[in-house]
Amino acid sequence: MRFGSVEFEKRGSVALVTLDEPGKLNALSGGIRQGLSECLARIEADAQIRAGVITGSGDKAFCAGADISALEFEPAAAKQFIDGIIDFLALPERCSKPLVAAVNGLALGGGFELAIACDFILASERARFGVPEIQLGLLPGFAIVRLAEIVGRTKAKEMSMLGEPLGAEEAVRLGIALRAVPHERLLAEALALAEKLAAKPALAVRMAKSFFNRGLGGDDLRTARDAFPFLFLTPDAREGVNAFREKRKPQFER
Repeated sequence: MRFGSVEFEKRGSVALVTLDEPGKLNALSGGIRQGLSECLARIEADAQIRAGVITGSGDKAFCAGADISALEFEPAAAKQFIDGIIDFLALPERCSKPLVAAVNGLALGGGFELAIACDFILASERARFGVPEIQLGLLPGFAIVRLAEIVGRTKAKEMSMLGEPLGAEEAVRLGIALRAVPHERLLAEALALAEKLAAKPALAVRMAKSFFNRGLGGDDLRTARDAFPFLFLTPDAREGVNAFREKRKPQFER
């Protein structure tokens, strides 16, 4: 079954959700966002589904982040984009059922944020994680709120200010990923973990997720919504995005 640019498959009590625009590295296009939103709503509404797995199609990317070609620099459009993307990225946290991200390749920017919004990450040995928005003169709106809770303040600063990616083993060491697995075993391992979760008492699992996610989505996210659109109005952001589109090195203001 297909919703937008996302494949949905029900395997007993587990749902398998596959972001399916491999030619665009499964970037967060309108079709990906619409499809994943519908899939998560279906998981939430179906009493037979007890857990879910989210992965990307192809061997290169789980999700390479925002669709840069769609970014706009007009204030109202920037505000609408930030509000929409933060709401979208928070959907896995808001789903009452446990979700496993099977990261099969690049998980950058919004793709990284989507992964950490899931309850568990299993990483292929080929996986790469990062928040490279600084290279565009921007910052990760969702991850900048969540990241310090996972990796600590100093490492979160390094990742956000340098934008350099991490490999699978370092992601495990930092607590981003639960474990790294051979690439060819990734989906099987993720489904096995989801099936274990699905076999546990549903209400207790939901309460555990709710307890550990308590306090998420409060003042920090509201601050990000209000402050981050202004980055889109800076000359550095325009230069960073234009340089990315033109495949050249940006020349930021000094």
